[in-house]
Amino acid sequence: MTMNRVTLITLGVKDIARSCAYYDAIGWVPENVLDDVAFYDMGGSKFGFFRLDMLAAEQGRPVEELSNGAMTLAQNFGSEADVDAQFAKALAAGARKVAAPVKTDWGGYSGYVADPDGHIWEFAFNPFWELDDEGHIG
Repeated sequence: MTMNRVTLITLGVKDIARSCAYYDAIGWVPENVLDDVAFYDMGGSKFGFFRLDMLAAEQGRPVEELSNGAMTLAQNFGSEADVDAQFAKALAAGARKVAAPVKTDWGGYSGYVADPDGHIWEFAFNPFWELDDEGHIG
């Protein structure tokens, strides 16, 4: 089995319905939504939300110890215009602007938003990575 893989990304959130409403508004399609957890299919892996208090209990830590950490989730797009469109869509859905999209020193174009729970997302165009029709890096 290949070890360079991620099968599930789980974000701790305060309110499952609020998180689902935000991600629905930016175009994500849920696979399964329950009271305490929600999952999105990512073509071979899953993306999910788990209530923050329950995530803390499962880890045996107080909620106050959980944080977003120094991590960024990212989506790549096929053009700078696509990045701008997704950035605007996220803001309209309730994201907080962290850094507006700009040309980067590595030759791409990217910007950052925080979702309603403060999880950081980068929307980027990387001219060195070709995307297939599904948006996967080729």
